[in-house]
Amino acid sequence: MIENSDSLVATFLTKEMYESLKDKKTSNGVTIDNIINSAIKNLDSSIGAYAGDAESYKLFAPLFDKIIHEYHHFSQTDMHKSDFNPQHLEVKKLDEDGKYILSTRIRVGRNFAEYPLGTAISKEQRDEIEQRVSRVLLSFEDSLKGKYFPLTTLSDEERQTLIKEHFLFKEGDRFLEAAGLNRNWPKGRGIFHNDEKTFLVWINEEDQLRIISMQQDGDIKEVFTRLSQAVGKIEQEIAFAYDEHLGYITSCPTNLGTAMRASVHIKLPNLANDMKTFEQIANEYHLQIRGTDGEHSESKSGVYDLSNKRRLGVSEVECVQDMYDGVVALIEKEQSLEL
Repeated sequence: MIENSDSLVATFLTKEMYESLKDKKTSNGVTIDNIINSAIKNLDSSIGAYAGDAESYKLFAPLFDKIIHEYHHFSQTDMHKSDFNPQHLEVKKLDEDGKYILSTRIRVGRNFAEYPLGTAISKEQRDEIEQRVSRVLLSFEDSLKGKYFPLTTLSDEERQTLIKEHFLFKEGDRFLEAAGLNRNWPKGRGIFHNDEKTFLVWINEEDQLRIISMQQDGDIKEVFTRLSQAVGKIEQEIAFAYDEHLGYITSCPTNLGTAMRASVHIKLPNLANDMKTFEQIANEYHLQIRGTDGEHSESKSGVYDLSNKRRLGVSEVECVQDMYDGVVALIEKEQSLEL
């Protein structure tokens, strides 16, 4: 139905499937045309589908189930599982000397249970989310205590500081634009960070919350523990969209399940010259290799962004354990190449 495209929407959406879905509409008014608009507008999409609400995944299951199976290798009868307990991680602090690991960052996406997702949300609902989340975050104390910055009222000084620290998120790209995620920009959006700058929340970016824990070393358990505690505190006040089959509900089906990305910035100059071995080890531990500045970027001075590939059908602990075990193996290989 969609020609000259290799997106998963183009692969799976037949004319017959479209005809069977075209007149359906979720309780929030989401249609199949809304869901596939990014694939139609951007023929170079890799996925091309964005859900408008949790109901989208059920009403338009003929398309979403095929995308989810292809991307996550997750069937219609599989069930997601969750485990955010840091005590279940089998890890120790890596690279005490800081020779390899520059930083650790773990984030999750979350959306409100009672609102549509960002592609279908109204301006009023987005503003309500901003108000509710910022109020919860500003009540945090001790190591999570911090400040909230609405994007609409940032001073030039605040803006430059947030840019310098890589905290400021930008208006979404053309893929998100076509999905409806850039509407009313920058209203209803903002950033919270704690005073120690190790905990960060983006409000109303691609998902309604991107909750991030980070620090400049290889103490993966400390980063995970901080994230677990913060997510737990937010969840005491806000019910997140969750499904026993698909886990945490997100706009993009690639983030379903844990909606977690656990990553390190790591310097591996010798492995950079042997990408075949690098990729073999990464694949063994279900890791994704990105350039220094993330997706679609190149490595600078042998520095890479490594993160877990698996999100759906595995727990939060398993996502982080994948990343940890893979990083240990890669450092060991890098050390052997130094001899």
